[in-house]
Amino acid sequence: MRSLRVSAPGRICLFGEHQDYLKLPVITAAINLRIEIAGKQIPDRKISVHLPDIQSQESFLLPQNNEELSYDKERDYFKSVFNILRRRGFPLTIGCECRVRGNIPINSGTSSSSALAVAWTQFLIELNETPEETKPSARQIAHLAYFAEVEEFAEPGGMMDHFASAVGGVLFQQFLTDVQLTPLKQRLGAFVLGDSGQSKDTMKILKRVKFGVLEAVEKIKQIHPEFDLSIANLATVKTYRSLLSETQGEVLEGALMNRDITREAKKMFDAAQLNHRDFGKLLKEHQQILDKKLGISTLKINLMLRKALDAGAYGGKINGSGGGGCMFAYAPEQPEKVAAAIEQAGGKAYIIRVDRGLEVKKEL
Repeated sequence: MRSLRVSAPGRICLFGEHQDYLKLPVITAAINLRIEIAGKQIPDRKISVHLPDIQSQESFLLPQNNEELSYDKERDYFKSVFNILRRRGFPLTIGCECRVRGNIPINSGTSSSSALAVAWTQFLIELNETPEETKPSARQIAHLAYFAEVEEFAEPGGMMDHFASAVGGVLFQQFLTDVQLTPLKQRLGAFVLGDSGQSKDTMKILKRVKFGVLEAVEKIKQIHPEFDLSIANLATVKTYRSLLSETQGEVLEGALMNRDITREAKKMFDAAQLNHRDFGKLLKEHQQILDKKLGISTLKINLMLRKALDAGAYGGKINGSGGGGCMFAYAPEQPEKVAAAIEQAGGKAYIIRVDRGLEVKKEL
């Protein structure tokens, strides 16, 4: 019986938080905290998944013919990935026993669920010995995982996490008629990820920010049908504030400011040499918008960021949807000192670096 290991990284969003679902650009970095699925084929039609990190396990029988699996809980990703692959014509008929382990903080904004969806998608395809000529690319794996995690359960999130995890490295992502990925080659130093330990309500924040912006755009378009988020001028948008609620006006302005910062960051990466201190400064500016305009930071995360800067970090910001979870600081010098400062502020610190995307290891 054949065995294999598949791993996928978590990610940090360097620039463009809350932008991908608005079709605005983002810059992501895969990190060296990963989800790994290790397993082997078994001679019956059963999927058995051991989850020792959360002291749980799941199992189900593969359905006959083209039947789909029914969901037993919210966000039933092991089954939703199977259903999405079946709908796309992948013949999944081989059972397995596998173990899922990882060191990505869970529900903390570092995309543990997206990394799981990406890794599980690749695992099932490799397990069933899909021919090389029909095997999906990393980008296609990201699309499949996005449909399994987000579209299948009518969630309001975007797809930047799946591309960041599947492809890896630092990516400039644009969401036009099709997703455009541009690898950014400038080398970055160490970051320190800080988990605040504060639980967050991702869906609540996404709905407030995402739908706040979309409702604002719809109100403006009723008077100015040509309005376009990708080219709108911030000064012009301020003249529309009377049409909008206070929340709609703030999140709309925040979205445009984040758009412009992301484009400025892209220019930094395109330069002959990256100015690391200017990079850190831009992260700090981004954090101010996320905190003051979008209202997604917390007092504890602001304290962790302040202590990280005092300890020598060049800059930093909250990571993910916000309301809790993680922050990160750019600390190419003395990351251990920055990590200690974050822990003194009550966070759990991880020194991290930019990492590769999906990885597959096959064994006989």
